[in-house]
Amino acid sequence: MKASFADILREVSGEGLKKVLAKVPSWSEAESLVIPGSLSTEQCSSEETAMTKARTVSELGCRRVADLTGGLGVDSWAFAGVCGEVLYNEMNPSLVDAARHNFAALGVDNVRFSNAETLPGSIAGILGDFRPDLIFLDPARRSGSGRKVFRLEDCSPDVLKLKEELLLAAPRVMMKLSPMADISLAAAELGNHVSDVIVSGSGGECKELLVLMDRKEHLEYRISVVEKGSVFSFLPSEEAAASPRPGVPSHKLLFEPGKALLKSGAFRLTGSLEGMYKAGSSTHLYFCDEIHPSLAGLGKWFSIDRVEILNNRTIREAGKLNPHCEVTARNLQMSSEQLRKKMGCASGGTAHIFAFRCDASGEKLLVTTTRIISV
Repeated sequence: MKASFADILREVSGEGLKKVLAKVPSWSEAESLVIPGSLSTEQCSSEETAMTKARTVSELGCRRVADLTGGLGVDSWAFAGVCGEVLYNEMNPSLVDAARHNFAALGVDNVRFSNAETLPGSIAGILGDFRPDLIFLDPARRSGSGRKVFRLEDCSPDVLKLKEELLLAAPRVMMKLSPMADISLAAAELGNHVSDVIVSGSGGECKELLVLMDRKEHLEYRISVVEKGSVFSFLPSEEAAASPRPGVPSHKLLFEPGKALLKSGAFRLTGSLEGMYKAGSSTHLYFCDEIHPSLAGLGKWFSIDRVEILNNRTIREAGKLNPHCEVTARNLQMSSEQLRKKMGCASGGTAHIFAFRCDASGEKLLVTTTRIISV
């Protein structure tokens, strides 16, 4: 028997609400929000990533957006803040009821609501007389058994079966993919209507992959990494043609790319930017004397304090000097944890010690650094 909305209200978990408000702080301004299930809480966008989508939609000049996989409604809420009208569609009636209630509590009044499953042949019926400038989808990335999946054909709905129908219904389509998805493979499967791939980061983690499609055919798509107000944009052909400058840590700073920048595959380009030098072809650490503005929020920055040849003696000495520190080993025949054990140090403190192979010098190095927190 289907639970009534009143029943759902009584079953709302305070813990679930806390998790949502941690993800979407702006919602704390509203009273009596409804969070009907733990899965919707787990899968909903954070405020930061929802606002990245909304900014993209606004920059494209889209005034009417259809969100065909509405879920808890965080993305639709963000779209409503920059668009004239939004269509929220969700197959789960409990989530539709919750979104309707929550949007009213949040003072959002430019959203239509629809309760239908997004399947091949269903798009026109879901949209009705709504004519979107952009359709957004966030396919569920769990199998029938609850296992996480990331291949396009394993997600629900299957966007590979829907892409032509979607582009007939709207001039632009945005879809959210798993952070585990392979960018080049996904773009190849979706075809030459892909115009952009946006890698959205937060807290040093890769949170979302967004794929933009339109009705034009494109010879190449653009990849943009977005995090903490920084945007780094490039073409895959530019990455392939880039010649990174090999360097040694004789500079003032060390840059460790965040996971979103690493996910984008901009390994060579990062090392070819003005003033940037790469530790090695397989060692994605970079040296410079000044923080590069286009990379400022896309990773961690460290001031270089000490550089030594990596050997048993320097490892032991580094551990004695830094009994509490963070440790990273790259491109070596030992892991970060193995290096920590050799040093005999515990986590914490202000120092961060990197051990890696440097192509330019042909040596294994031990570099003691201090994290620059303000970046």
